[in-house]
Amino acid sequence: MTDETNKYGSGAEAPDENVKAAEPEATEKPEAAAAPDPLELAKAENAELRDKYLRLAAEMDNLRRRTERDVRDAKSYSVAGFARDMLAVSDNLRRALDAIPADARESADAGLAALIEGVEMTERSMLAALERHGVKRLDPTGQKFDPNFHQAMFEVPNTEVPNNTVVQVVQAGYTIGERVLRPAMVGVAKGGPKVAPSENETPAA
Repeated sequence: MTDETNKYGSGAEAPDENVKAAEPEATEKPEAAAAPDPLELAKAENAELRDKYLRLAAEMDNLRRRTERDVRDAKSYSVAGFARDMLAVSDNLRRALDAIPADARESADAGLAALIEGVEMTERSMLAALERHGVKRLDPTGQKFDPNFHQAMFEVPNTEVPNNTVVQVVQAGYTIGERVLRPAMVGVAKGGPKVAPSENETPAA
């Protein structure tokens, strides 16, 4: 045997020198991520800033409205306690006037007549001053009873008006702004129809 035969064995063929050994396939490198578009980044940032601005503007507007309402309420209702006390004084003036008999008024001498007139002027002046500060008198006679503005003191049997209609005012009520300063003390009708008939309806015979 020759040396070549001993090297590759009796049936083996010598490798072709022209054939190169198989090389491992090169691993494909991942493509580099595309760089973000500066214009798109700027648009996104602008949208985010715009959203923050709109939210802040809305919050500031709400704060401004709340502040204005608080200031307005403070101006309107800061005198509520004082006004309520003055109403008590006005009630006493009215009671004093109502206590004077009609015949005494007619036959009053100059001094008593001047006193009565002075008390009446004081009452009117006080109520006018309260009205300038937002205090308004309630006159619920003939209206439907409203527990938000009226306080029922008694019931009056009356079938001629709808049930729960205010038919008598014992003590006048007052409001200040949109709030009740003092509810009106009233008497309400009982025994009439539950719902007032409309103008186009003819009452049943």
